Amino acid sequence: MKTLNIGLIGTGLMGRAHTNAFRQAPQFFDLKRKPILKAVSGRDVKKAKSFADNWGYESVEADWRKMIERPDIDLVDIAATNDVHAEMAIEAAKAGKMVICEKPLGMNPAESRKMVAAVEKAGVRNMVWYNYRRAPAVTMAKNLIDSGKLGKIFHYRAKFLQDWTINADVPQGGAGTWRLDASVSGSGVTGDLLAHCIDTAIWLNGNIDSVSGMTETFVKKRKNALTGKKQEVKIDDAAAFLARFENGSLATFEATRYARGHKALNTLEINGEHASLAWDLHDLHRLQWFDHRDDAEVRGWRSIHLSESEHPYVGNWWIPGCQIGFEHTFTHQVADFIDSLSKRKPAGPTFKDGLATDYVTDAVLRSAKSGRWLKVKKT
Repeated sequence: MKTLNIGLIGTGLMGRAHTNAFRQAPQFFDLKRKPILKAVSGRDVKKAKSFADNWGYESVEADWRKMIERPDIDLVDIAATNDVHAEMAIEAAKAGKMVICEKPLGMNPAESRKMVAAVEKAGVRNMVWYNYRRAPAVTMAKNLIDSGKLGKIFHYRAKFLQDWTINADVPQGGAGTWRLDASVSGSGVTGDLLAHCIDTAIWLNGNIDSVSGMTETFVKKRKNALTGKKQEVKIDDAAAFLARFENGSLATFEATRYARGHKALNTLEINGEHASLAWDLHDLHRLQWFDHRDDAEVRGWRSIHLSESEHPYVGNWWIPGCQIGFEHTFTHQVADFIDSLSKRKPAGPTFKDGLATDYVTDAVLRSAKSGRWLKVKKT
């Protein structure tokens, strides 16, 4: 079996999720190349060494640029903060490396366009870590939509709710709360949470044509975790928008970090001419399904438990009735990416797909400022 030498940048939550996926994928999927945890790089070298020892990386690089230049690195996995995605991805592409990057792709569409141009010029494989596509129930939803079982789509609804920033004492900046610092994150819930919903929506229902958005920052000033000084909060704490898809369907999207009692309520519902479906991350191995064509006496919502070998990805795991979880979505993404290396068609979402999502989030933020409906730029 050929190997695929991995160079990881970033040792936080996503660094762990990605690494676990690289380790698990060849154990459960029949792949032509085996991921090798070759090197890891992080801002805190001591932490990076501890990470490498725990997860089995062969080496540590204090400078991510040196890691990218190494001839024994085939794929660069960017799990660092949003503000460095563009520079790292562009340099990796120039070095001829395959690149997988955390979401959102760039801090803004301008950065993302440069990233797309870099990987396309270099001709290297690329992908963005929008992992929710690979929840078996979401993939099954895609299959049902593509088969025409829903008929014409009328409505799409999505929301992603959290509650971890309600306390005004939560700081911005630093290792744990960089997502609240616009200079590092680019935006708030729009680029962090809604981006997931948007990527899934585009994949399931096609391109979004236009949006009308609103945002709110509830806590206007927070202490900076690094300086201790209070400064203006420039990210959006909550966002909601209406949308029209190119296929004529209407949509509502909502995300917030101020929904008390919700840690990660990520849901979607689609209503079609013949049928409807719904999915909830809290019960991610189930797909809710309603088909109006059923006989009247048994017509109603049904809960499909995805644990059969016929269901997407599931046959690679356990016996029927035993479910899988959040971490498996990353493993599925790794397996699909490696499998695509021997095929002509790349595994999505590619950088170009990530740019399409960035165009939507950018339009939402601009619409919230102008109070107007805005067209979404096309890739």
